[in-house]
Amino acid sequence: MSYSILGPISQGGLKVPLCLFRVPAGFPSPAADHIEAQISLDEVLNIRAPHVYLVSLTGESMQGAGIYEGDLAIVDRSIEPAHGHIVIALLNNEPVCKRLCLRGSDVILMSENPKYPPRYVLEGDELAIWGVITSSVRSHV
Repeated sequence: MSYSILGPISQGGLKVPLCLFRVPAGFPSPAADHIEAQISLDEVLNIRAPHVYLVSLTGESMQGAGIYEGDLAIVDRSIEPAHGHIVIALLNNEPVCKRLCLRGSDVILMSENPKYPPRYVLEGDELAIWGVITSSVRSHV
């Protein structure tokens, strides 16, 4: 899975209603009766922080982690990458989105789709971690 950096977030954010109830995937409930507050998704996802950026993801290698073609990922550069994190990385100048796996001295970039084998980072490889994915957003239209 690869990515495209979208750039900084524009100023100003629209506040939308937050309904604090569980929505069944069946018959709708009159949501207006349950509005609790006004929220801004850029605040909830912390996307205005200077260490956070957005990327558009391509490919199917991370589907097992719930990340699909066309998803928008929120990436935080201030989080220290650790075993198990899903990261945005540059491996030998190729952008990738993978799960970081640390086994002893081995660094492995794991896909979350059995069609794609693990990628061991070898001695001559160049690896740069550009951030940790904290959230992803998917459009359903």
